[in-house]
Amino acid sequence: MFLLFRYDIKALIGRGSFSRVVRVEHRATRQPFAIKMIETRAKEGKEVCESELNILRRVSHHNIIQLIEVFEAHDRVYMVMELATGGELFDRIIAKGSFTERDATKVLQMVLDGINYLHGLGITHRDLKPENLLYYHPGADSKILVTDFGLANSGNKGGDWSMRTICGTPEYIAPEIILRKPYSNAVDMWALGVITYILLSGSMPFEDENRTRLYRLILKGKYSYLSDVSIQVLYSELYL
Repeated sequence: MFLLFRYDIKALIGRGSFSRVVRVEHRATRQPFAIKMIETRAKEGKEVCESELNILRRVSHHNIIQLIEVFEAHDRVYMVMELATGGELFDRIIAKGSFTERDATKVLQMVLDGINYLHGLGITHRDLKPENLLYYHPGADSKILVTDFGLANSGNKGGDWSMRTICGTPEYIAPEIILRKPYSNAVDMWALGVITYILLSGSMPFEDENRTRLYRLILKGKYSYLSDVSIQVLYSELYL
């Protein structure tokens, strides 16, 4: 395979339902990259792959993971992408417990910049969560990269930007999705609100092992938050 002549595979760094991510090194330049290998034999895997490729081929932003090149085989697609070595935002939350207001603002501003760019193109991510936000490098000054566009939507040929597909990670799903109502890219902002809560408190605003009870909590919109930092004030600072 031409891919193997170009890259040396170094290590497995991630695994999903239909995919694996490996760290590789370009043989000629010795530059590191990540390759996401997606199985396309199953209908679901093929749909996820097509969705992600459709988005990544259109975008170019410093807070969004960059697609370098694509190799296609009979039942598998290989996406060569820039390598983020700093780990998931989720891991840093676990390590820190919670973020200061200043640190949370830095993270959220970068994510907002990326999401604002996507929304300007008519793209809704639909699966924003700390696991899909990567640090470019391990340093404290690292930028954040928005990743994983398998559930993203970019409208339809008729120009209708409302969506109806029930999807996303349960704890981050907006009420209108749970209610099976047509929804807009505002669902990304709901997810970002949940992420804001997690950054500042180190816990989830809505949490229950039972999916039905979890959705009831989200629909009620009731949560407890004990901190000197106001989420509402923090959001207003981000938009100034």
